[in-house]
Amino acid sequence: MSLSMGACPHAWQHHLPHRGRMWAASPAFRRQLFLLRSLAPTCVDGGRVSSSSLRLHAMSAAPAAAGPVYEADAEAVVRRITPPLDRARHKGQAGKIAIIGGCREYTGAPYFAAISALKVGADLSHVFCTKDAATVIKSYSPELIVHPILEESYSVRDDERESVSSSILTEVIKWMERFDCIVVGPGLGRDSFLMDCVSNIMRHARQANIPTVVDGDGLFLITNNIGLVEDNSLAILTPNVYEYKRLVQKVLNCEVNEENASEQLTALCEKIGGVTIMRKGKADLISDGKKVTQVSTFGSPRRCGGQGDILSGSVAVFSSWAWHFLSSNEQPKENSVNPMVLGCIAGSLLLRKAAALAFEKNKRSTVTTDIIEFLGQSLEDICPAGR
Repeated sequence: MSLSMGACPHAWQHHLPHRGRMWAASPAFRRQLFLLRSLAPTCVDGGRVSSSSLRLHAMSAAPAAAGPVYEADAEAVVRRITPPLDRARHKGQAGKIAIIGGCREYTGAPYFAAISALKVGADLSHVFCTKDAATVIKSYSPELIVHPILEESYSVRDDERESVSSSILTEVIKWMERFDCIVVGPGLGRDSFLMDCVSNIMRHARQANIPTVVDGDGLFLITNNIGLVEDNSLAILTPNVYEYKRLVQKVLNCEVNEENASEQLTALCEKIGGVTIMRKGKADLISDGKKVTQVSTFGSPRRCGGQGDILSGSVAVFSSWAWHFLSSNEQPKENSVNPMVLGCIAGSLLLRKAAALAFEKNKRSTVTTDIIEFLGQSLEDICPAGR
């Protein structure tokens, strides 16, 4: 069902079934309408919002027992939160992102996340990794600022653990206040000492009100320590099908229910408290516990590893942009829009468009680096730099 508003802003409600009219009167629906009005005011013409600009498409295939899921007007979100290229701006104002991850075994993932953040439009991208990973990651690109400060168990004696952990946190804190968003997890590995150090970093980021995207091994970490993200409205979780299954089992103590996917996702967000979750899949489902939005734009049938890392870096940038955009355009508290949700919507769309372009060119040989190279063109197609 496509909804549009004419001279009578509530006339369309009469065409909804009884259950739909009840939901249309709810605070959640009013928040969704406010989101669209605030993000696309230029689409209003003569008091009428066109159906192309107000794309709240109810999923007709959803079972009756499931909660409503709406297709995001993702391109409008991207255009609205992407900052203009202004000659008056200085280095850093378009975003400073940090990736917490990278160990002996995994050096590609933190690189993919960090370079994607730059390709989307962040000014500076940092990687905090282990010493073994640092030289390798630096060799991938001179664009990244790499900090070889993390340690794994094999390199730390038992009697040194407390002091080493403290020195790592002290070093990260020196930088933390500069960042607009951090990404925890790409290439992190599952070493117990490293996990403990990163847990301390996450606690400090939370105290400093730094938005935090959790992906990959970071999700393994928080699944076993939900308190790290509990009641944190600046936390974004980006689980794939397996990571989502573990989260549901751990937090809700049940199995994934595809018949009521939106209701279960909402329940998961509510149970953890405050977080935004993007459940990756054929369509990315995004919720902060208040509503469920999806991005279903087709990307690529090629499922090469590393696309989740592109997504986490992109979401970090867009979330920081959305946060700054909404902070500078204050909205009534009761109608406030969640910038973390907007960041997920924008990041999801951009990855899908870049993946589609990469596949069109490379077909079966498409790899993650091919997709990264199309991030800039994909953003330019949606939001031209000269606008």
